[in-house]
Amino acid sequence: QVQFVESGGGLVQPGGSLKLSCAPSESISSIYAINWYRQAPGKQREWIAQTTNDGRARYADSVKGRFTTSRDNTKNMVYLEVTSLKPEDTAVYYCNRIGNPNWGQGTQVTVSS
Repeated sequence: QVQFVESGGGLVQPGGSLKLSCAPSESISSIYAINWYRQAPGKQREWIAQTTNDGRARYADSVKGRFTTSRDNTKNMVYLEVTSLKPEDTAVYYCNRIGNPNWGQGTQVTVSS
């Protein structure tokens, strides 16, 4: 099954921004939809964004207007730009395809002053 490696997280102050990256083990041109999720301490994994290879994107209400996901098929990469970060955005961020039971290690985003 396809594997995803997330990177780009870090420690930022409230209002800051990061660009998260997702590197799949297979060609993303063969994957219609790739989703972003996050999991905060003590909480369930939350779906936050989706990008499709026909150029569409959609977002959860909690991140709409602040986060942007995109694909670069030439580089075989998926990105999540996270802006206007709030302390409640602190979580481990993951990318995955629908129905894939295998999850990567994710990348930690910590928003703190």
